[in-house]
Amino acid sequence: MNQNAVHRVPVLIVGGSLVGLSASLFLGRLGIRHTLVEKHATTSTHPRGRGNNVRTMELFRTAGVEEAIRDAASVLAGNHGILQAESLTGGKEEWLFKEIDPGGGLARFSPSGWCLCSQNDLEPVLVERTRALGADLRFSCELMSFEQDASGVTAITKDRESGEHTTIRAQYLVAADGPRSPVRAQLGIGQTGAGDLFHNVSVTFRSRRLAGVLGDRRFIVCYLTNPEADGALLPVDNRENWVFHLPWAPDRGETLEDFTDTRCADHIRKAVGDQDLDIEITGRAPWHAAERVARRYGDGRVLLAGDAVHEMSPTGAFGSNTGIQDAHNLAWKLAAVLGGHAGPALLDTYEAERMPVAEVTGRRASTRSAEHSHPGYDAPVPGPGGPKGGGMLPVVLAYRYPRGAVLGTDPEESVVPQGMRLGGDPGSRAPHLWVRRAGVRLSTLDLYERSLVLLTGRAGEPWRTAAEHVARKLSVPLDVYAVGDEEGLLPEEGADWAAAHGTTEEGAVLVRPDGFVAWRESGSVRDPEGTLTDVLRALLRRE
Repeated sequence: MNQNAVHRVPVLIVGGSLVGLSASLFLGRLGIRHTLVEKHATTSTHPRGRGNNVRTMELFRTAGVEEAIRDAASVLAGNHGILQAESLTGGKEEWLFKEIDPGGGLARFSPSGWCLCSQNDLEPVLVERTRALGADLRFSCELMSFEQDASGVTAITKDRESGEHTTIRAQYLVAADGPRSPVRAQLGIGQTGAGDLFHNVSVTFRSRRLAGVLGDRRFIVCYLTNPEADGALLPVDNRENWVFHLPWAPDRGETLEDFTDTRCADHIRKAVGDQDLDIEITGRAPWHAAERVARRYGDGRVLLAGDAVHEMSPTGAFGSNTGIQDAHNLAWKLAAVLGGHAGPALLDTYEAERMPVAEVTGRRASTRSAEHSHPGYDAPVPGPGGPKGGGMLPVVLAYRYPRGAVLGTDPEESVVPQGMRLGGDPGSRAPHLWVRRAGVRLSTLDLYERSLVLLTGRAGEPWRTAAEHVARKLSVPLDVYAVGDEEGLLPEEGADWAAAHGTTEEGAVLVRPDGFVAWRESGSVRDPEGTLTDVLRALLRRE
């Protein structure tokens, strides 16, 4: 074994899939030097994990990669909705929903929208952008062991091509190493939840005739319900490349080897309803749907994210999106602690905020799989009196943090509200408004990334003056904007920013770097400087 000199870095990321690469992007945007190790030689080659929801796309927008991701996803830009059919050549068929945003109502809440971009197309975009930011990405590099102490983590990694071992000393380790997380296992962190739900084999194949069978039906996924050959069909390019999810029963002794090319092709033909369909099997990959959440989101200086802390049914693409949002929540807190702006206890709020979101979202994903009769999942569909999952948008965009790095919340409030409530309440994602700053049109959400942001009205001069003094006194990055002022932010179309944020022209709203409202005051106070000092100390866990 060739033992190298110690490589020192503030953050070590273990795992280079969607969540690990997103963590690298977000940390890089905040100027945090880090190293990422991934045991596989390349990014994913299998078209999976492709539904990127509106909240995730907001984060990618702020990080400057939304346009590149949409370019990578352009081949599926016209695919919408979920179809359920007995076959594609006849019989009953029903659109579970045909448009993901019918009527364009989402524009009221967000500058972004959903994007259908497969993992194998999205990950290379993240790699390119993170490396452009100076990220140290090491593929074919496996974590062999790690130990932590009061001041950091010492990890041993192995280059899987050369066999060379490297010692990496980091202040923090972020593990995004998947549902069977070796890091979580070493920490002895258990899991709760329903456990395994169902198993599928994802088969990639080529078929030139299938596009003609589909005609003008452009869906995200089609659930085919032939009881002798059910499954889920997903387009890759709408022309000749496709994915089909076949039910798999490992509990009855089925192995991956049982899914021969002949068996898979015959199953797909029967499900589609065309026995003469040309099919060339190009790959297969097993996957397991489960509902689990880790009992803890970390231990000391080791923090977990993505599938390492939560597993969810794939219906609705909740799992990857929740993981990317974990990484975003964690990135700004790591940056604040490493930059000396916050106390280490700020990192405790990561679990307090993200674990309840994972629990609620995981249950919603399981319910949605039952509602859509996902192949291989025999859970009963909720009846008229049963626990229907409700709409997607509140779970995706309006979830909130009743506890954590927030002030003025009700700790007992539900994580997901009834309906779309985005009115500036502490703990919720800040409202989206179109504004102009120095003549440039942007969303208020574009302001939130690199620092805390204080919004006040034209009558909020005492807050602005106090914020400048407090930021300087506490050495806290804090941007301050006067909304409605020619030199600040000018809302478009006469929008009432104060009403949208639940305050007044004399009030103030403090927004975190992740776009969540941290604190709100509805009017003026006797001592704004003292108030802001107390708020920032409490929020950032300053001693």
